[in-house]
Amino acid sequence: MLRYVLKRLVSLVISLAVASLVIFLAIEVVPGDPAAYMLGMNAQADTLAALRDQLGLNGSVFERYTSWVGGMLVGDFGTSYTYRTPVAEMIGDRMWISLPLAAYALTLSTVIAFPAGVWAASRRGSAADMGVMGVTQLGVAIPNFWFAMLMVLVFAINLGWFSAGGFAGWEQGFLAGMKSLTLPAIALALPQASILTRVMRSSLLDTLSEDFIRTARAKGLTRRQVLWRHALRNAMIPVLTIIGMQFSFLLAGAIIIENVFFLPGLGRLVFQAISARDLIVVESVVMLLVFAVIMVNFAVDLAYAAVDPRLRGRR
Repeated sequence: MLRYVLKRLVSLVISLAVASLVIFLAIEVVPGDPAAYMLGMNAQADTLAALRDQLGLNGSVFERYTSWVGGMLVGDFGTSYTYRTPVAEMIGDRMWISLPLAAYALTLSTVIAFPAGVWAASRRGSAADMGVMGVTQLGVAIPNFWFAMLMVLVFAINLGWFSAGGFAGWEQGFLAGMKSLTLPAIALALPQASILTRVMRSSLLDTLSEDFIRTARAKGLTRRQVLWRHALRNAMIPVLTIIGMQFSFLLAGAIIIENVFFLPGLGRLVFQAISARDLIVVESVVMLLVFAVIMVNFAVDLAYAAVDPRLRGRR
């Protein structure tokens, strides 16, 4: 197990190094000068040069890259070009919204998908199975931003149960904060729950057709016992993959939902930074999100090994 973990750690470090280089180069080649954007088109050349020097934009690409990576390794993400505020503080403030939102949405997705997937698989071919598959197909097809706006119309404007947008703040209490995140979390969870339900059903049906399941039935176990004692655990590997990918997506890909609900999270921060050509913020937030994705995948790999020890000898 230790050898397996070390191999995954080496892969993780290499992935982070490559990702940092790709992110930096991709963002640096985007047209536009942050200094010129901040000062306007009529800025004097000497003023523009002084601001570029102050922002550290006059160095070579290699110098800027090493300075950026070296700072991140010690927790220094630099200073925002636009707000002149440490990027680490800006990320920290927004993370306390995006992270609970992603966890809330993933929890809702999992709570809905697991029982729905198991129920559909245990009743294969029945009206209940077809009903679940129909609902999940609809859930995958509906754009989450459209569903978000529909929920705002129904639950915020018509019924008045929730606010139409904004975040109450954790200082108002845990329940007030979670209430502000409820509609966005549901909007994010709907398509993810639909995908996870279909994967859960498919994986469970594949496992139920295996020889060891037939052997267990031949030994006298009931279908329910076989399902819960043997099939479910062996069907979890693809499900764990999807859960890991979903958390990464929910954390990194909630920019549209955060803008629909005016949530001051990481997604909205990236959107505002791109609009303002605040490259250091964009680079740092994207790199942080990539780090989160890679760490989640690492955790999923470890979960694989815990669920199926055979995998430890394959990698």
